[in-house]
Amino acid sequence: MMAHHILRLAAIVAAAALLLQVATGYPWPFCGNSTFKANGTYQAHLNFAAATLPKNASASPDLFATAVVGTVPEQLWAMGLCRGDINATDCFNCLSLAFPDLQNDCSYINNAVIYYDTCMLHYSINQLLPPEDDYSSSTYYINSNENVTSDAGQFNRLVAVLMNATADYAAHNSSRRFATGEADFDQEFPKVYSLAQCTPGMRPAQCRRCLADLMSQTLEGLTNNIGGSMLWVNCTCRYDITPFFNGPAMVRLASPIPSAPAPAPALAPAVPPAAAGEGGRKYSVAGVVLAVVLSTLAALNLVACVCFWRRRRQRAPAKQPYPMYNEAEDMEMVDSMMIDVSTLRAATGDFDESNKLGQGGFGAVYKGVLPGGGEVAVKRLSQSSMQGVEELKNELALVAKLKHRNLVRLVGICLEQQERLLVYEFVPNRSLDLILFDTEKREQLDWGQRYRIINGVARGLQYLHEDSQLRVVHRDLKASNILLDANMNPKISDFGLARIFGRDQTQAVTARIVGTYGYMAPEYVMRGNYSVKSDAFSFGVMVLEIVTGRSCNDCNGTTSQDLLSTWVQVWEHWDAGTATATVDPCMGDGSFPVGEVLRCIHIALLCVQADPAARPIMSSVVMMLGGDTMTLEAPSKPAIFAGNNNTAGNATLSTVSLQG
Repeated sequence: MMAHHILRLAAIVAAAALLLQVATGYPWPFCGNSTFKANGTYQAHLNFAAATLPKNASASPDLFATAVVGTVPEQLWAMGLCRGDINATDCFNCLSLAFPDLQNDCSYINNAVIYYDTCMLHYSINQLLPPEDDYSSSTYYINSNENVTSDAGQFNRLVAVLMNATADYAAHNSSRRFATGEADFDQEFPKVYSLAQCTPGMRPAQCRRCLADLMSQTLEGLTNNIGGSMLWVNCTCRYDITPFFNGPAMVRLASPIPSAPAPAPALAPAVPPAAAGEGGRKYSVAGVVLAVVLSTLAALNLVACVCFWRRRRQRAPAKQPYPMYNEAEDMEMVDSMMIDVSTLRAATGDFDESNKLGQGGFGAVYKGVLPGGGEVAVKRLSQSSMQGVEELKNELALVAKLKHRNLVRLVGICLEQQERLLVYEFVPNRSLDLILFDTEKREQLDWGQRYRIINGVARGLQYLHEDSQLRVVHRDLKASNILLDANMNPKISDFGLARIFGRDQTQAVTARIVGTYGYMAPEYVMRGNYSVKSDAFSFGVMVLEIVTGRSCNDCNGTTSQDLLSTWVQVWEHWDAGTATATVDPCMGDGSFPVGEVLRCIHIALLCVQADPAARPIMSSVVMMLGGDTMTLEAPSKPAIFAGNNNTAGNATLSTVSLQG
């Protein structure tokens, strides 16, 4: 029996390597891999569920509802669950928002889930909930990015015991499968608060097992953290040092747990319901001590299986070039996206010039219509490309994992007959530069549309830099790589120069400098250094282009002084308090919100500063754009001009390999 438990613990530890950690903040959408056709049957089913499920869930005493719409093979199954302490109105509002948000974040994906602070929504095709013990691809934890500064071991033990006590109450003492908890800690953090919830249809034993397995896989990843959420479709847990639920706690640990050898918090055992007094609302000191002793025994088992597991891994080290990269799995995903070259030749009229959408440094892009009627954009990589097929497949396997409303979605690949074709979703309004820098078309862009484009690009970059399972530096952000959908929403495209960073990596250096001059940060041009801050520089240049209507490449000079003199003028106007004089006259005289426009100029000037450390990260940019509550620092003069002369600028130009 002991051997069986050790093997089970080992399996749990191994499975934990598959978890996805994300930073704090709601909402959090997670997208599957399979897709459905736009305006088809599945979309109609989604629309029906969106119109009925929020009302049904908010009217339910459990704030929970499911919906099954249509028949196989395009049957939709949806589930909405609200936090057990909110009211019906808040539940309705949360789920009503969840449907459009999830469809935006996971466009045309038929299996997706989104978590908010007060509700969650899941829908899928032809299936009900995932099996109770299938956590391999859909379990997540969110941390608060702040750690305990004193007595961390005691804090971790308290969190483990409190979370298990709360889970017990949710499973065994609540018909709604919901519970909240509270415990005393110390002077630094007087209280710790907790919450546990399962879908109401679960039996008590099912709910408790779901919560136990979820915590065993995720709580260890939150060690020393002052707060965190553990998310799965069937059950969720949360703790924090500040109150986040309504009403009094259902579980109360009145006394701090004694200082004892620290058990592994991820596997703290359940506090038996029999140990609770007053209907399960309070736990005796004896019960807590028992929990700690049992936790220590579980920890010894865990240590043994971890050592065994690590020894096995050391004997056969795996080559893992990127975080969360599984070569076999990713190659299988790429293979599933393969499209015959004959299909794409027929779709594009054999790459007829009349279907050509544009030309870039890596090849031409053609509009195509697939046999089912779906419109796509087919990027035909140049035959002179230095990239090998296997390298391309590895890169595509990574890019295919990136799913966000402000990123162009890759839908197919073709590597036949010496062709290298990438098939993307078709974005009807083409690229931003074709509108922004056209003297007639730019009048279509009022300030509201320009502001939405700025916000969307910032959110897309935040996802690439901070929120995705990968950490991606784009390296070629520019107006021609921002595509606009039918509603003028922006989508970042062209990841040909993108690089994947490790989670702890902040910058890299290259001897082969490629990109588009005018958008490249000075540290990249001069020394080959690139990072998320070099993307921030490119973003700042693009924002200035959007506000002024002027391209950074519309000068004919050969020096850096000539090339970016426009942005120096903007900075000088901002410094003099006359920045509105630089606004694109196509937006009308005074017909735009002056404060909002000035704030965008201010943010852009912060992004194009010479010192990378002075530039904001994209999550800060998103917060700055979100309102005027943040006080912005004064920006220094734009990069390249401070302390540089024409000779230096010319010397730099000679080392740059430009891409169109």
